[in-house]
Amino acid sequence: MDRKLVLLNPPYERIAPGYDFVRHVTNRSPSLGLLHLAGEVRKHGWNPILLEADQQGLDAEGCARRIVEHRPRYLGITLFTVGVAAAVEVSRRVRQQLPGIRIIIGGPHVASMGLETLERHPEFDVAVLGEGEQALVELLQAWEDGKDLRQVPGLCVRDQDRLQQTGPRVNPKVLDEFADPAWDLLDDFPSGFNGAIFDFPRGPVATLAASRGCPFLCRFCDTSTFGATVRAFSPPRVFQWMKRLHQEYGIRHIQFVDDLFLASRRRATELCHLLVEAKLPLTWSCAARVDTVHPDLLALMRKAGCWEISFGLESGSNALLQQMDKSARVERSEQAIRWTAQAGIRSKGLFMLGYPGETPETMEQTRQFVRRLPLSMMNLTKFTPYPGSPIYQDLFGTRIREQDWPRMNGMNFLWTPENLDAKTLDRWYRKILSSFYRQPRVNLHLARIGFRNPSHFIRLGRFLRAYLRFRWQKKRSSAPPSHRPQSLYQKAAS
Repeated sequence: MDRKLVLLNPPYERIAPGYDFVRHVTNRSPSLGLLHLAGEVRKHGWNPILLEADQQGLDAEGCARRIVEHRPRYLGITLFTVGVAAAVEVSRRVRQQLPGIRIIIGGPHVASMGLETLERHPEFDVAVLGEGEQALVELLQAWEDGKDLRQVPGLCVRDQDRLQQTGPRVNPKVLDEFADPAWDLLDDFPSGFNGAIFDFPRGPVATLAASRGCPFLCRFCDTSTFGATVRAFSPPRVFQWMKRLHQEYGIRHIQFVDDLFLASRRRATELCHLLVEAKLPLTWSCAARVDTVHPDLLALMRKAGCWEISFGLESGSNALLQQMDKSARVERSEQAIRWTAQAGIRSKGLFMLGYPGETPETMEQTRQFVRRLPLSMMNLTKFTPYPGSPIYQDLFGTRIREQDWPRMNGMNFLWTPENLDAKTLDRWYRKILSSFYRQPRVNLHLARIGFRNPSHFIRLGRFLRAYLRFRWQKKRSSAPPSHRPQSLYQKAAS
């Protein structure tokens, strides 16, 4: 029996068509969700094949060609909102050559928009809602046994001419029953992947999730994939993963991608003690809320190798934070960032611009806020009402005229607050970023990272060359015909 399954992380535009040059500096990590799925289905006798489109430089046509070469019976695709269009194109091309293939979708977009996605795109057969390990195994087995898919909880299925969502799935409270991520199935791991520029001290880099779920209900966040209940792998299991990644793959930095790494201080403390005792030559980073850190815990984390903590600060305006349903305020954020700096750990501030209620006054508050904080780095995204978030439900159907899924990547203003337009927001976006990154202390800090790990400077150089080439081509294409520079061939001909 052929039990072959291709699991695809599809291609997508990071900003907009033509902006491929940003790949030189952005995070290029494998899909951790697909790694977990591959490990779990393999444990149950399936033959998974992982396909990372971005890492392998594949467009929709290239993905389809590679999938058809394997001739699988099943294709599973993880979907973020920005990647839906490409996944549809891949599926259409694959089905033309493999008409009997079953195509399954899952991931963050599907968890909140499964019914609508299947309704709009007949290329997909079944949607797995939420966590996928158990649901995917049961779905594949039901297909093999010829059973009714409606009996498998956690799915959205096609029932003749209508769509039907099966019963809810109860996720396991303890995650240790799941298989290890299937790193061995990746092509060129870890050398073919990388973290974001200046975001790690030494490579190679790998990602891990020690827990799933977040109990907080920020209005801009979609928690439909993992839910509001925090569930975790045991600290010894996480420690064994870290040890294995270092010993078998030479990993030197781990990026934890948990929504809330410090949801349990007990678990974090136990893991830190294991790392201190083992003396692994590893550094690691994580994300945390400002109200979950304390000087004693930060000191232990630093001793255990913690290099950076990302904090979702969002805005320098308490009024705007209140509208977001963020319980922490600016004053608590300042305290947490200073504690972190005193412990010898880098802080990265995560902000967004353009949330409902944003004004020139709140943007100026954010600009001043980022300058006075001892942050090592900052990320500023453009507010995007992601499907599944409470704010999406509020805005969709009012000032959002259509679902522009391919541009839902945090780099486009798809919605603008009253009395503000995208041009004004873009001007403030540049102003806030330049206000932070033009500080001498920030540039000195980044230079130190680059001198210790020259790969950062190499990637930055590649980015700048590609960016300048992009700007030149854009300027050339927009120039009037009589003013466009001649090619060598045109000059020779004249």
